[in-house]
Amino acid sequence: MVSRTATRDRSVDLASPTAFTAHLPNPSSRGCLHPTSIRETTSSAAMALEITRGATTDLDKARALFEWIVVNTYRNPKTHGCGRGDIRFMLESGDLGGKCADLNALFVGLAHCRSARAGCLRNARCPFQSGLQKPGRIVPGHHQIQHCRAEVYVREYGWIPIDPADVRKVIREEPPGNLPLTDEKVAAARTRLFGSGEMNWIAYNFATDVNLPGARFGRLPYFMYPQAETAEGRLDCLDPNAFRYSITRSGLLRLMS
Repeated sequence: MVSRTATRDRSVDLASPTAFTAHLPNPSSRGCLHPTSIRETTSSAAMALEITRGATTDLDKARALFEWIVVNTYRNPKTHGCGRGDIRFMLESGDLGGKCADLNALFVGLAHCRSARAGCLRNARCPFQSGLQKPGRIVPGHHQIQHCRAEVYVREYGWIPIDPADVRKVIREEPPGNLPLTDEKVAAARTRLFGSGEMNWIAYNFATDVNLPGARFGRLPYFMYPQAETAEGRLDCLDPNAFRYSITRSGLLRLMS
């Protein structure tokens, strides 16, 4: 498969409410509010209510959930790929560690409990950045560039890009590592990643509980990695030793405006 894409920085001026600007996923999409096989919402309703207690606007509620995830979760480097996104397991086990598909899905699930439209965008990082942190690498290989980001819909602003998982990545990986929440790099990431997104990624879909054409072994909880099946079953797309593929790039031209 070959894709030709163009990317740009995206931000929402949270100090100045604007008319709705169309952006995937559509605000009326069924997938923006309904539970999924791994994002069941009823068991987390009490938690979402407690986190947003005292917040009076939809924007304040979204920010409270974002900040709670930044403070209370952690990036687990042992998590395969981007994670399973199984927030039911996370909440029932009390283990709030993982990677982007886990932590950003947790935001989405909690947002649903407050009747907010929210969704995860599945995508790939590009080999350049606009200054926040190290870029993902597009290399012959596997499991190096996929990334899941989140969005939340607030009527006065439209879709707001957010990424609490990348804040936890800054905390874990920016030198010298394991930065405190008070570090200026962390503070900058917390400010930037609520309301804006860098141009170093390409969004492909926001689908959940996906039935792939011709697949024989059930639905996918989400679709971000190449998939393959044999007669014995579906291969584990998050296992870099057992499932190999390559993603390459060519003709890169960076345009600034």
